[in-house]
Amino acid sequence: MSRIWLPRRRHLAEGIGVDRRAFLAAGLRAGGGALAALALAGCNSKGPRGAQGTLRAAERWNERVERKLFRPTARNVPSTRAAAAGLKFPSYFIASEMPVWDEAQRGVWRLEVSGLVDRPMRLTLDELKALPRSEARLEHFCVEGWSAIAVRTGVRLSDLARHVGISPDTRYVDFQSFDDDYHESWDIESALHPQTLIVYGQDGEMLSPEYGAPARIYSPVKLGYKNTKYLTRIAFLAERNGGYWSDQGYEWYGGV
Repeated sequence: MSRIWLPRRRHLAEGIGVDRRAFLAAGLRAGGGALAALALAGCNSKGPRGAQGTLRAAERWNERVERKLFRPTARNVPSTRAAAAGLKFPSYFIASEMPVWDEAQRGVWRLEVSGLVDRPMRLTLDELKALPRSEARLEHFCVEGWSAIAVRTGVRLSDLARHVGISPDTRYVDFQSFDDDYHESWDIESALHPQTLIVYGQDGEMLSPEYGAPARIYSPVKLGYKNTKYLTRIAFLAERNGGYWSDQGYEWYGGV
């Protein structure tokens, strides 16, 4: 049986989104100040009210470090000796029950693509699958230290961006879900990374509800909680749009 991942209770660290490399850098370069603030966030998502300024400063500093570490040309290449997780790959969602798209109630699933684009679209799953296909064996990273491997099949977000014609003013992308309206926004650089995919297949099969069907966003450049499942809308934006966890005080950038 798949394990249900509820960051608020059982996997709080994943919800907080403290990048491992930036966490270490904070301790080494800032003499422990930012490290202490991030550790405080790990005890309580927002910490005492008096610590909010320190936490916000630490997050801004952490994001600058993560952006410097980010390389668009870098690729995630899991070890050939590492086995795919298969059915042991963790399942997680925020709704009280597993979200399942019911066509009888909701109609045909469509992925809305909107915002700063020349050609807004609402793509059916078949129309999404008709776009250039990409498949890659990729690693999923959790801030708690574990990772899991799966073969992801889908469409590069960069290909979709070209297809709809995004504006040069685009700086962020927001990914909306039908999992209790869960959403997360990303920086455009991470979104256009060659391994950022709109996934509709996993391990040679069509995506199942456990893993975000009909489609989800996935990239190894972001920690797990940033990778929105049960996707319904992609909006290209000029301004940052927060997210389910970042609106509660967790790290917005969430890079690996």
